[in-house]
Amino acid sequence: MAAQESDDTVTIEIVETLDDAVRAAVERLLPQLSRSATFSEQTLAWVVAHEATTLFVAKVGGDVVGALTLVMYPLPTGLRAHVDDVVVDDAVRGRGVGEALVRAGVDRAVEVGARTVDLTSRPSRESAIRLYERVGFVRRDSTLFRWTPPGDEA
Repeated sequence: MAAQESDDTVTIEIVETLDDAVRAAVERLLPQLSRSATFSEQTLAWVVAHEATTLFVAKVGGDVVGALTLVMYPLPTGLRAHVDDVVVDDAVRGRGVGEALVRAGVDRAVEVGARTVDLTSRPSRESAIRLYERVGFVRRDSTLFRWTPPGDEA
């Protein structure tokens, strides 16, 4: 007899074709990620189609409840990866969705030969930081620099 999956089972998928469910979910989730984030269907389609990015979604009961973008790029020092835009719906936080997403991203990076996987998180996101450390990320002694065009607060 086959084991039945419960409706609470978290499944992770790589988005290869953008559909209405993923579009709607990302549009709904982006404000939970950042107050300044704005949804663009064109940008989302670009993320899905771009060879350097992999969009992962988490589903519970068939509904998209989280997302993560893995960016991989070659450098003279080797293939590198960066985890970005990790977001889990407030309604399902604490149920392993974020951990499943991060582990899937790291597993994919390792599978294709990335030498390192980096990510950044604001210090105020204490639960996210605990998650990243639980998955195996280690804080680095580094300073992050960002350039933005004048007038842009990204």
